[in-house]
Amino acid sequence: MAIKGKKSQKKPNRKEIVSVKSKKKNDILSESDMEDEELEQQQSINSDEGGDSGSELSLDGDDTYARDVLGGNDDEVKGSGSDSELDSGSDSELDSGSDSDRDPQAESAAIDRESAIVQQEGQDELQLNIKEQPDEFRLPTQEELEEEACGPPDLTGLQQRIKEIVRILSNFSSLRQEGATRKQYIEQLKLDLGSYYGYNEFLISSFVEMFPPVELMELIEAFEKPRPITLRTNTLKTRRRDLAGVLLNRGINLDPLSKWSKVGLVVYDHQVPYGATPEYMAGHYMVQSASSFLPVMALAPQEKERIVDMAASPGGKTTYIAALMKNTGIIYANEMKEKRLSKLTSNLQRLGVTNTVVCSYDGKELPKVLGHNTADRVLLDAPCSGTGVISKDESVKTSKNAIDVQNFSRLQKELILAAIDMVDANSKSGGYVVYSTCSLMVIENEDVIDYALKKRDVKLVPCGLDFGRPGFVRFRERRFHPSLEKTRRFYPHVHNMDGFFVAKLKKMSNSKGVPGTYSEVQEEEEEEVEEGSEIMEEEIPQQKQKKEVLRKEKKNSNDASLKRKKQEEKPATFEKRKKYKPPPREEISKAREEKREALREAKKKTKSSIKKR
Repeated sequence: MAIKGKKSQKKPNRKEIVSVKSKKKNDILSESDMEDEELEQQQSINSDEGGDSGSELSLDGDDTYARDVLGGNDDEVKGSGSDSELDSGSDSELDSGSDSDRDPQAESAAIDRESAIVQQEGQDELQLNIKEQPDEFRLPTQEELEEEACGPPDLTGLQQRIKEIVRILSNFSSLRQEGATRKQYIEQLKLDLGSYYGYNEFLISSFVEMFPPVELMELIEAFEKPRPITLRTNTLKTRRRDLAGVLLNRGINLDPLSKWSKVGLVVYDHQVPYGATPEYMAGHYMVQSASSFLPVMALAPQEKERIVDMAASPGGKTTYIAALMKNTGIIYANEMKEKRLSKLTSNLQRLGVTNTVVCSYDGKELPKVLGHNTADRVLLDAPCSGTGVISKDESVKTSKNAIDVQNFSRLQKELILAAIDMVDANSKSGGYVVYSTCSLMVIENEDVIDYALKKRDVKLVPCGLDFGRPGFVRFRERRFHPSLEKTRRFYPHVHNMDGFFVAKLKKMSNSKGVPGTYSEVQEEEEEEVEEGSEIMEEEIPQQKQKKEVLRKEKKNSNDASLKRKKQEEKPATFEKRKKYKPPPREEISKAREEKREALREAKKKTKSSIKKR
C-alpha cells in the first residue's frame, strides 16, 4: 500500500525543486551560531536520508516516474555545483554576520595602533646599524681615527665627512667648530680624500693648495669619469662634413666638437669600433684627445715654414701641423724613445704626410744637430708627471711624488732652452716657441716659463685661444712675471677635457745672454753686494784694532787706573748697516716691460729711418 501511495503522488515541477533548495539555504543561513562540526553532521545526515530514500524508491522497479524525478535531481546537484556555492556563500555570510556585532570605534582605534606600530618599526629599521650623530659636525678625535684605521674603511662615513668639511670650509667663519682651526679641517680633508679616492699625500696636498674646497671636489670627481672620445679630421684627405656623414651611416653617433675647432668630432656611442673602420685605415681621421689640439692651434704653423716637433710620438700633433701646412715646408719630428718611432711613422704614412723627417735624438742635443737659429717655429709638448690625465692613467694617483716632479721640472727647463735656441728671431713669419704639458703642477708650468724669461731674450704672447683660464702670476710664496697671465690652463671639470697647460713665447733676439732688463737688475744686485763687501773690508781693520786694545788692557788689569780708563774710554760704536731690501717683483717686471718697449720703439725708428734713406 505504501508503494501505491507513492505512485499516486504528483510529479513535482522545477519551480518546486528550486523553492525547496532556497528553503534549505535559508535554514542554513539562519543557523549562524552553529559550529562547523554541527553543520557537517547535519549535511551528512541529510545525505544519508537522501540515500535511504533513494534505496527505498529503487525497490519498486515499476515506478519510473519517481526514478526520473530523483535522477534529475541528482544530475542537477552534480552538474550545477549549487551545494558547493551555498557552502562558500554561507561561510562569507557567517563572517559578515559576526562583523556586524563589532564596535566600529574600537576597530578604528585598533587600526590606528597597528599603523603606529608599523611606522615605529620602519624608523627603527632605518636607524639600524647607524650611530647617533650630533646635529653639528665635529672633527673626529685621535682615538676615533685610530679605531677607523684598525677596521675596514667606512666609505659612506668618509663621503659624508668630506661633504661636511667642504661645506664648513666654504663658510668657515660661521660654521666652524669652536676651538678648531682651518688647518685642522684641511688636514682631515686631505686624509679623507686620500683614503676615499686613493691619492698619495703629495698629490692631494698639491691639489688642496691650488683649488678652493668646492672646486677641488669638482676636479677630483671629474678625474673619476672618462673624457669624451674625440676624432680629428685629416683635411689632407677629406672634409669634416663628409667624414661625419660616412661615420653616421656606419653606426657611429657623433657631433662637431665645438666652435673653437673646425676639424674635431665628438663620439657619443658606436656600434662598430671607431679605430678599425675603412675610413680610419685610409687615414681620413685620427683618434686624438681634444686637449692635444690646443698647442698646434697656438703654434699656428704657416705654409713653407721650417718647424720642429721635439716630442712627436704618436704623431697626432705632427700630422695636424702637416695638415695646416698642406704638406708644404718641412717638419722635423723628433722622438727620443726608439720604441715609439713605429707608431709615429705608421701614423704619418696612414694620414698621407709627405713633408716630415723623422729623427731620434735627445731633445737637449737637437740644437747641435739641426743648428742654432734655424727653425721658424718649435713645438715642445714636454714630458711631464701626467697629473692632468688621471682619468686615463689612475696609477698617477700613487706613483708620482715630489722628487719625480722636481726631476721633470729640471728636464723641462733644459728642453725649453734648447727649443728657444733653435728658433730664429729674425724669421719673417715665425720666431715662436709653444710649450705645453698635460700636468697641473705649477713647478712644471709657470715656473718653467718664468725660468725661460730669465735665461733668454723672449717674451710671452697670447696663445690665440678664446677659452681657458690664465696662468698663475703668484702661487703661495712664489712670484712670477706678470705676463704669465697670457698662458692658458685647461681643467677637466671646467672644459671637459684633459688637464693641460699652453704657453707661447716670441724670441726677440738670437743672443744667448740674459735679457737686458734681467741683466740690469742682476747688475744692480751685484753692485749692492760689492758695496756691502767694501763696507765689511773697512770694518775688519777697525775690529782688529779693538781686539789689540782689549788685549793690552787685559795685561794691565792690575792697575785700577787702567780699569777706570776702560770704563771711561769705551770703544767707538759703529752703526749697524741696514739690510738691503730689494724692490718687489711687480716693480721690477714693470721696469723690464717699459725698457723692452723703449728698445722696440728705438728699433722701429731705426728701421724706418733706414727705409727712408
